[in-house]
Amino acid sequence: MRYNVLIGGAAGQGMDTISALFERILKKSGYYIYSTKDYMSRVRGGHNFIQIRFGEEEVTSHYPELDVIIALDNTTAESHIERLKENGVLICDEAVNIEDSRVLRVPMKKIAIEAGNPKVFGTAAVGALTELFGIEFNNIESLFSKKWDAKVVEANAKAYQKGRETSRKHFELPKGHEDKHIMINGNEAIALGAIAGGLDFYSAYPMTPATSIMTYLSKKQKQAGMIVEQVEDEISAINMALGASYAGARAATGSSGGGVSLMVEAIGLASITETPLLLVDSQRPGPATGLPTRTEQSDLSFLLTASHGEGPRMVLSVRNVKDAFYGTARALNLADKYQIPVILLTDQYLADTVVNVEEFDFDKIKIERHIAGKEALDEDGSYRRYKVTESGISPRLLPGKFESAVVLIDSDEHTENSQITESAEVRIAQMEKRMRKLEGLKEEALEPEYFGTEDPEILLLGWGSMYGPLKEAVELLNKENKSVGALVFGDLYPLPTKKLEKYTKIAKKIINVEQNFNGQLAKLIRMETGIGVTGSILKYDGRQLSSSEIYSRVKSEA
Repeated sequence: MRYNVLIGGAAGQGMDTISALFERILKKSGYYIYSTKDYMSRVRGGHNFIQIRFGEEEVTSHYPELDVIIALDNTTAESHIERLKENGVLICDEAVNIEDSRVLRVPMKKIAIEAGNPKVFGTAAVGALTELFGIEFNNIESLFSKKWDAKVVEANAKAYQKGRETSRKHFELPKGHEDKHIMINGNEAIALGAIAGGLDFYSAYPMTPATSIMTYLSKKQKQAGMIVEQVEDEISAINMALGASYAGARAATGSSGGGVSLMVEAIGLASITETPLLLVDSQRPGPATGLPTRTEQSDLSFLLTASHGEGPRMVLSVRNVKDAFYGTARALNLADKYQIPVILLTDQYLADTVVNVEEFDFDKIKIERHIAGKEALDEDGSYRRYKVTESGISPRLLPGKFESAVVLIDSDEHTENSQITESAEVRIAQMEKRMRKLEGLKEEALEPEYFGTEDPEILLLGWGSMYGPLKEAVELLNKENKSVGALVFGDLYPLPTKKLEKYTKIAKKIINVEQNFNGQLAKLIRMETGIGVTGSILKYDGRQLSSSEIYSRVKSEA
């Protein structure tokens, strides 16, 4: 059994506080949560909402039908009442003007004033909400004490209890599990994975929805022994990260598509200087400013070849918070090993989605630094930074390691010992050396995850944050004996093809499911393998496809 609660209002009305409190109550009561945000690009006003889907079983997607709405304003009530189930409940203050038999009026503002703090009206709504579901949480003060002083804690506790008294049990919620989980969103998981992966230096300029990666890292930099720099623009961010990497730091930068567009020249610089770099792109709709607080998967085609000329790179995506943690640490290792830019794709949907999962196992993370020693020196003690090798990977020394070895790098084409050249023969040797790294990267590429029937008639293809919605959609379809399977890619370039070739030979219909206009994964697959899709489910309005939408669209295509 899964329930769906929507909390909506204008920016600045306290939705984040309400949702965070309810999420913590659910987590500590042993329920799985899946909390997504829909917010406008403004500090005050507008219409924002948060959806919290929860139950005793894992939840992997948001869903359109609502069991409860907490409406902090008229706009929320009017905009979402049609999505409320017949037996649903709409909680609102007395000031909200809506007439419906499902309305539960909670005098939030009055309760807050009586509790001694007008700002705690949202806590009254949470009290009413927990009573609706029959959730007994007796130590509510423990959730407030770490954040506020005793007086504020007391006011919140009073408001919570008064809110409960205005409500009654309405839903049958199965008993939760023992709470052994952590609660985290996608960007926090990326940041934590970077710390676990040995990140030393992170530089960035704030840009939604990537900013919270920098925010999290900056809070932890002293504990983690790293440096986080907020710089003046994205060009500075990537070049500063490259400088840190050259000096020996494990470095990364991050932005959204517009900021990454400014970094393109430096991506090429990383390729030709063979400097390890992790670049995180938290996607949002473009072009230009586009929809700055919405979600999309539209940067894939751009980042396959971003930068003029040709150079090796790896493009990865994260599919869920677990993937974000372990995948980020892996990306740092790959950048170090192959001395390349590794581009990690996420998006607003996954960045802001809060879930609870089993604690990450830091023991599974191995920091693999590929720094050469004295063996990299020639017999005379000199050092060839761009020595031609069979693997394409030249030995990397850190500056100052050996007195006789000056670590020279250059953005021009260069000889093995870093001297600028226009020799055709040297250009061919260096170009082929760099591109040989792709052969090793192909061996490193992880196959997409498959779920569904082993002999699917319909094969769905997706990547990144489509993982959760696709997983639930496949479960729903197969319950109706539809014979459906899905391949969801994490590694995108070089493209892993074994499972793709296996399941496309079986399926009668191949449908790509993506958050973009052009079907960018389908284009990449066709370009790399010649395999074409027979249909597409695409969405590009800035709102994520839900499992319900995919389910309905597949049924109509079948």
